[in-house]
Amino acid sequence: MKTWHKIAAATLVVLMGAGVVRAQDTARQAEWIQLFNGKNLDGWKVKITGYELGDNFANTFRVEDGLLKVAYDGYDRFDGRFGHIFYDQPFSNYVLRVEYRFVGDQVPGGPGWAFRNSGMMLHGQPPETMTKDQDFPVSIEVQLLGGNGTDKRPTGNVCTPGTHVVMDGKLITRHCNSSRSKTYHGDQWVTMEVEVRGGHFKHVIDGQTVMEYTDAQLDEKDGDARKLIRSGDKMLRGGSISLQSESHPVEFRKVELRKLDD
Repeated sequence: MKTWHKIAAATLVVLMGAGVVRAQDTARQAEWIQLFNGKNLDGWKVKITGYELGDNFANTFRVEDGLLKVAYDGYDRFDGRFGHIFYDQPFSNYVLRVEYRFVGDQVPGGPGWAFRNSGMMLHGQPPETMTKDQDFPVSIEVQLLGGNGTDKRPTGNVCTPGTHVVMDGKLITRHCNSSRSKTYHGDQWVTMEVEVRGGHFKHVIDGQTVMEYTDAQLDEKDGDARKLIRSGDKMLRGGSISLQSESHPVEFRKVELRKLDD
């Protein structure tokens, strides 16, 4: 083959390869579902302790400047008004990715442990099944924490309201368990991904896996969880997704999900 033919053939292969890569990238991008549309709270339902489903007390959850904000400028005191905003569709196998940051000061009356504290509640109960005064949905909480500027405080931990998980073959009944993440001080944006396959969870922060656990299940000793057990089956394989309001302002600029095969 003449030299110029070889060059042309090689160039064609490179261009075809680049086209395939671009097509694959486009397909991957198309797979992501934007749960938060950047404009409003369409597709979401608010439940705040002490209030009926749909009552967004003091405009706690709002959209401003393209951000989903949890704000407390309408509060005099927190007074135990724990809130959650639920996406209106359940999921089982997926990757959930959020970008979040903590801002401002904690509202007066918020518990000390809730300083720079929020979370993503996964495999949760439907908000319609929560009681009016229930603080937290039965769920697996991927805890989001910010640092105080000095001390170590990992984020991407797991907490288990009404649930248990298994780590290293052992049932874990302790409520919160720390990840291996570094501490994120200040108002910086943090990207958190959670890969969920049925009852198997993997937490990933900035590309690093910081925690894994399996066999997510309902806690038979928890009153709210007992109501959700059907025919003795306590294993969690899917459920609602919600974001928390726990007394410290937090902002989300991205909440997106990619479905995985069963």
